[in-house]
Amino acid sequence: MDIITLGNELLRQKAETIRPIDASYRKIAGDMIEALHEGRGVGLAGPQIGLMKRIFVVHVEGDEPRVFINPSIIETSRDMVKCEEGCLSIPGLWADVIRPSAVRVQAWNEKGRPFTLEAGGILARVILHEYDHLEGILFIDRISEPKRNRILAKFEKMQRA
Repeated sequence: MDIITLGNELLRQKAETIRPIDASYRKIAGDMIEALHEGRGVGLAGPQIGLMKRIFVVHVEGDEPRVFINPSIIETSRDMVKCEEGCLSIPGLWADVIRPSAVRVQAWNEKGRPFTLEAGGILARVILHEYDHLEGILFIDRISEPKRNRILAKFEKMQRA
C-alpha cells in the first residue's frame, strides 16, 4: 500500500461509511496494519491510502493493533494536553498539537463486531488524529497559522530536494 502525502486532494475529503462490513475489510485492515508498521507509524486511516472509507488502524506501544470501522466519537475529556504529532502523510515533520486527553469512541472491528473504547494518553491522541483523517482534517489544521506555514514551507522544500 502506498501512503499518499500532503497535496493529494483525497486527504481533504470526508470518507464514506462502510456498508456492509464484509470479509474484504478484514484483509484491508490487515494490509493497513502492515503498511503502518512498514511506515513506522502508530495510526493509518483509509484516506491516507486512497481508500475513501471510514476505517483506521492504530498500534501504540504496549497495546495490540486495533481496527476502527465507522467510528463515532462519543465523548472527549475537557482536559486538554499538548503533545508533538507527526503524520505518515506529512513525513518527517512534527508540531505540538492540543487535543483532549481522553476519548470514548464507538466503532466496529474488522469482524464487524461493535465495540466501545475509552482511551487516554497516546492512544486517545492517535484515535483523534486518525478520526480527523476521516473528516478531511490534518494535524496541521489544528496548529497556529504561522506554525502551519513554516511546516508547509519545510514540506515543499523537502519535496523539491
